[in-house]
Amino acid sequence: MSADALPHAAAALPAAAPAAKPSRRPMAGLLGIFIAAMMAGLNNRVGALALADLRGVLGLGLDDASWLTTVYGAGELIAMPFAAWFAITLSVRRFELWMIGACTLLALALPFVHDLTLLLVLRFIQGVASGTLIPLLMMAALKFLPPHIKLYGLALYAMTATFAPNLSIWLAGHWADELVDWRWIYWQIVPLAMLAAGLVAWGLPREPIQAARFSQANWTGMLCGVPALGLVAVVLDQGVRLNWLNSPLIVASLLAGIALLAVYLLTEWYHPAPFIKLQILGRRNLGLGFSLLVLLLVVLMSSSLLPASYLARVQDYRPLQMAPIGLLVALPQLVLGPLVALLLYRKWVDARLVFSAGLLLVALACFAGAGLTSDWNGEQFIAAQTLQAFGQPMAVVSMLFLATSVVQPQEGPFVSGTVNMLRAFGSLAGAAVVGQLVTVRGRYHADVLLDHAGLVANSLPAAPEPSELMAIVGQQALVLSVADAYRVLGVLAVLLVPLVLRLHYIAPPLTHSPSSNG
Repeated sequence: MSADALPHAAAALPAAAPAAKPSRRPMAGLLGIFIAAMMAGLNNRVGALALADLRGVLGLGLDDASWLTTVYGAGELIAMPFAAWFAITLSVRRFELWMIGACTLLALALPFVHDLTLLLVLRFIQGVASGTLIPLLMMAALKFLPPHIKLYGLALYAMTATFAPNLSIWLAGHWADELVDWRWIYWQIVPLAMLAAGLVAWGLPREPIQAARFSQANWTGMLCGVPALGLVAVVLDQGVRLNWLNSPLIVASLLAGIALLAVYLLTEWYHPAPFIKLQILGRRNLGLGFSLLVLLLVVLMSSSLLPASYLARVQDYRPLQMAPIGLLVALPQLVLGPLVALLLYRKWVDARLVFSAGLLLVALACFAGAGLTSDWNGEQFIAAQTLQAFGQPMAVVSMLFLATSVVQPQEGPFVSGTVNMLRAFGSLAGAAVVGQLVTVRGRYHADVLLDHAGLVANSLPAAPEPSELMAIVGQQALVLSVADAYRVLGVLAVLLVPLVLRLHYIAPPLTHSPSSNG
């Protein structure tokens, strides 16, 4: 897709007077892309949260069912580096509608599939289709929005990392516990898909396919990159369950994935028409900023994964009972994301300080969560989740502004592919890191508690039965390990602040030309 992929009026925006307003149709198309991206995020997270219900309906064991989330995550990761290239080649309108249509048709069909192999294949295909939708939101924001509203587009993109994961808890509980119809776990995206498709079809222009681009693409790199990213996703998502290097599958996937990924990145570096342009990572705000993004996504597991793990396993909460915890973070994003964007337009604001303040709020939330005990229920998480609600948009929107402000509009497709690949990788890595940390610290605390129980058993008037003792020890070990994970993520958030301050200062968009700072 050329620089005039939106209507000519939109393409001419940079040359127009600053007061010129974008026409309605491109803005409607962008809104459709945003809704599709949110739909993709919800489809991923709700499916993972409702896995226990799916297991019960389909009669699947824990090991078999775990692959449903793995194949979906692998599909998303595979699609993200290549989505922008296909959108440009086929036209954003055509490609977006195809992918929305594929997601919708698969969502309608999935509840009627009970064969595990077929279910895994279809869920993987849906993951690929969904994985193309989120990068297109960032590409459109970077490439087509004029400076005086571009930050609001980035704030919309940030909501795919802050709003969707936390709203998913409520949705998963609503479908399974209130409607008592598990099929809505898949069907929930259909109304959003229809709305998104209508806006995209009306708002974006019809453009011809650029067939010449097919002969220029790095197909060798893609041939290596697709299996490489899929294998990396398998390692990260199944590593904790299969005990990492003690599993032949994990070892083989890791070795093959690293080798193929190295070939893919090497070909991308030297190819004249790459899918992602690795050279742009040499700019400090991009290279360091994207590294911070991956680490930030690990830290953000503290607002969704840790409370959900504790409440489900210790207090036996269902998703609907956990929903208020997620909504405390999700709903404020509808207001706070645009407010942070508005703040970053002020001349006296340094985005690095806003980013740092957001990290410190997230760190405070983690340290508040580190006071966890086995008596905690949903109410005790309110303070920590409130801090998360304010800290997350400050960190994510500021990071996107600092990183993408050194990007030219024509580089938007390269950046969107890179940042979304790292975003998907960071989410998988965050879940793996937190899962492994909780597992390792849980074993340590269990051993210590059992040793202590053995020392004091003879002094107790009535020692508990072995099964009762193991249940008590297991619960307390989980509580202590989740508290440890909160502490580690809080410390990591604090350690990121000096790195944030190493980023180049970027002036507000209205007074700054992106090309002047690299």
